Amino acid sequence: MQERQWIAAHRSELDALVEELTMQFQEVQVERDELEVAERVLNRLAEQVQADAEVVAPISAKVAGRAVLLVPHRSDAAEEYALPGDYREILAIVREADGPVQVRAVGERLGLNASVAASWNLCGRR
Repeated sequence: MQERQWIAAHRSELDALVEELTMQFQEVQVERDELEVAERVLNRLAEQVQADAEVVAPISAKVAGRAVLLVPHRSDAAEEYALPGDYREILAIVREADGPVQVRAVGERLGLNASVAASWNLCGRR
């Protein structure tokens, strides 16, 4: 008689466990499906960003023996993310100022020597 009670109790425990695991499995399936959709969306966005970056790729040139980036060609499709990092930093500094900004202030924020004497020295004048 005790065996029957033990079997019934154990079977009841297993039934409860099956029910709990079934609910967990359904929740995992839903989350997995959502992640699959999110992955597809991110892949499409990455492809679009890559295509846009290739269209507006920065061009470098040499000026006075130093490599510099040319200002990218503007188009209606060009977005801020397509600009080189230096340009995005300048835009962020200007946006943060919330008003007119002197070039000197932007240069200082970028860690450049923006003094007038320095620019004359670069031109070969003293």
